[in-house]
Amino acid sequence: MTGNLRLPVADTGENAPTARLEAATTGGDCVVKVGGDWRLNRMVPSWEKLLAKHSPARVSVVPEELGKWDTSLLLFLVHGRAWCAQANRAFVIAALPENLQTLLSQVPVVGSSGTKTGTSPKSVRQLAETWGTDVGKRVGENISFIGECTMGFAGVLRNPRRFRWMDCLVEMQHCWSSSLPIVSLVSFLVGVILAFQAAIQLEQYGAAVFVADLVGLSVVREMGPMMAAVIMAGGIGAAFAAQLGNMKVDEEIDALETLGISTVVFLAVPRLLALTVMMPILALYANVLGILGGMFVSATMLSIPASAYWVETQNRVGPWDVGSGVIKSVFFGLVIGLSGCLRGMKCERSAAGVGKATTSAVVTGILWIVIADAVFALVFNVLGI
Repeated sequence: MTGNLRLPVADTGENAPTARLEAATTGGDCVVKVGGDWRLNRMVPSWEKLLAKHSPARVSVVPEELGKWDTSLLLFLVHGRAWCAQANRAFVIAALPENLQTLLSQVPVVGSSGTKTGTSPKSVRQLAETWGTDVGKRVGENISFIGECTMGFAGVLRNPRRFRWMDCLVEMQHCWSSSLPIVSLVSFLVGVILAFQAAIQLEQYGAAVFVADLVGLSVVREMGPMMAAVIMAGGIGAAFAAQLGNMKVDEEIDALETLGISTVVFLAVPRLLALTVMMPILALYANVLGILGGMFVSATMLSIPASAYWVETQNRVGPWDVGSGVIKSVFFGLVIGLSGCLRGMKCERSAAGVGKATTSAVVTGILWIVIADAVFALVFNVLGI
């Protein structure tokens, strides 16, 4: 059976020969013969109409007196390949000119709906290998960045005059001014909540004065440094990632590297040093506000004088209790700065990449804060501090 389709010719005033198209079915194979000249000013026939009366298992396209052709023939073949892919038919073009086959191979395979054909799902082994490669790459980036920061700090100790102290002071001022209001509010409310919850229980046993012990120890050892660090991770860590991410998008970091300037020393080290210095100060400030919050609840709810509350706090909270919180806060500031600077300098070169880097910096910073706090709690318990 043979079906013929002649492409309609536009009225161009030229006597160019028209394209010829013929489909013939032999057994389970359908041979589509293309010939003549194929031009963009002529309509491309539909494969559904061409093969409406055929049910082939394989479609072969062969040239027969094929003349000049342009994108119209390529478009016809792309539609045919998509039709065969949707109908689960083999599409053979081995007889076509080599340059036409090359052009067709560069066009993505799509179905008749215009969507890409699905790929086979990955096996569990492939997924595990991909995940392991990604984790290994990230670990390598982290270790390399930490090493560069360590070398940068060593360079500051060897030659302090070459360090950008003004940039460090500006970042310290930014850390203090931007975090002070929220640290004040949160720390005071944490002290109020701890005292209120403790007062309800201790008052039943006539031991209301021990609210000062509970609030004092909880605040200076855990809650003060922890809440200050979480606030700094959400504010300063995100700000570091956003600043450095925008510099990466604007190619400012590339310009520094082109000039032979170490971006880690120039950008990351001043921020890390500023945050590491300011975190203990903010932690001590949070401790004071937390104790004042507990004092406020004790004076209003339990009728305990502020002087008695303060004396009980001094008797119970010792220098090692305060010192343990300060030591924690130093490491908290270091991990927050590392997370923010690393995510900012490794972000993608787009606005969406800056947003992802900012979010990742906050999540990573809080995660490492919790891990570091757990490690310190274990170490202090073993040492009896």
